[in-house]
Amino acid sequence: MKTLKKGCDFMELAKITTKGQITLPISIRRELNLKDGDKVAFIEKDGNFILINPLSLAIDKARNEFQGEAERLGLKNEEDVAEMVKEFRKEKKSN
Repeated sequence: MKTLKKGCDFMELAKITTKGQITLPISIRRELNLKDGDKVAFIEKDGNFILINPLSLAIDKARNEFQGEAERLGLKNEEDVAEMVKEFRKEKKSN
């Protein structure tokens, strides 16, 4: 079985059982960081289905939602974030 470097297209095959189940190839499970009991998401895009780790999808969505917020709040580095959290906690304590 041949796979290409990360970031390139590659193909793996999985057989569907009579119950509609498949076993994901180990290389796919490793690439998606999937473990026993994890769930996967199927996304349809342009007539193709993409298999992803839903945790990655949630992280990407959160990243997109927060896009530009650091600049809007004037946060330039980790120290600025730590200071903002400290101020928030101080305000919450006094209420």
